[in-house]
Amino acid sequence: MGESLNLLAASYADFRREAERRLPRFLFDYIDGGAGAEVTLRRNTADWEAIQLTQKVLCDASKMDCSVDLFGESLAMPLVLAPVGMGGMTARRGEVQAKRAADAAGIPFCLTTVGVCSPEEVGQVSDKPFWFQLYMLKDRGVVQDILARAWDQGVRTLAFTIDLAVLGTRYRDIRNGMAGGLGPWGKLRAGPIDYALHPRWVMDVGLRGRPHGLGTVAKYVPGSGSGNIANFMLWMAGQFDPSVTWKDIEWLRGIWKGNLVLKGVLDVDDARQAVAIGADGMVVSNHGGRQLDGVASSAAILPHIADAVGDSTTLLVDGGIRTGQDLVRALALGARAALIGRPWALALAAGGEAALTRYLTLMKQDMRTALGLSGVINARDVGRTVLL
Repeated sequence: MGESLNLLAASYADFRREAERRLPRFLFDYIDGGAGAEVTLRRNTADWEAIQLTQKVLCDASKMDCSVDLFGESLAMPLVLAPVGMGGMTARRGEVQAKRAADAAGIPFCLTTVGVCSPEEVGQVSDKPFWFQLYMLKDRGVVQDILARAWDQGVRTLAFTIDLAVLGTRYRDIRNGMAGGLGPWGKLRAGPIDYALHPRWVMDVGLRGRPHGLGTVAKYVPGSGSGNIANFMLWMAGQFDPSVTWKDIEWLRGIWKGNLVLKGVLDVDDARQAVAIGADGMVVSNHGGRQLDGVASSAAILPHIADAVGDSTTLLVDGGIRTGQDLVRALALGARAALIGRPWALALAAGGEAALTRYLTLMKQDMRTALGLSGVINARDVGRTVLL
């Protein structure tokens, strides 16, 4: 028999394939790619896939429950849409569409500091609370103002990214010119020619999705009225603070009244320090394989951190989560929930809010299957007994 017709997306790979077809090359590579030779990027997914689940039969699976409690909220499944830089460029006002899909799925959406849409724009979607992700900027006054704005929009959970002291070397961004250095032909190929090959994106995002700045920081960036995203990225590059230490986390803990989650923990001693400093939770994460290539996968590190601090904090995990089975694996290894970044951004690119809603529906169906055939039934009861 021939290949499948691929008439309807059934897996992450299907959404990714369609996103690659629709997005300009630089944008697909930016979302899809990782650091260096992408060793850690591949490990992130391979190590989840390598974790085998048990199968137990003749358990009453008539009342399965995928829901979990997280920071006082009930989630329909243990999943959060992670902060994705420029994720809003994958579809028209992308973060707004992602927030609507997350609301419909009964899970939180986390807006990044470097998103296209501002907290105020995302906050208009609904009264359901969303999370906000912060990078520490050199101008602490700007940081305080951003946090105040987020709080005014109902944000009560702040994810502070701690693994970006040095930006990872991303070969794809160098090859496609996003990192700069292109000559005249390269600029033509990466710009007008690439856009001409992706007319649907040009119409949906390029023309109808304006403005193309970074909504959260627009009011602080000189000349931001031009909407040139390069100006925003240049300003952000100058504002990233590589001198951040645990003292700055203490300062942040002192001014943020809500839940503080440290994103980017990949070391047991760092996890213990995060608990000691008063963080409410942490995301075991290698930044999706986008920072230091060659480090361990999140799946490999999670059980060690869970054994060390799992009883004293709220553990989350990201990196390589693609299916509902992966959600069960994450719970089994000690996480309360998992975050996905590339999957939501690429599903959105593949077909907007409707495609993302379908992807989230598929994940929940996958999770129900895994629960029903592992004999646990209730997501809150998942432990290492479901692992082979």
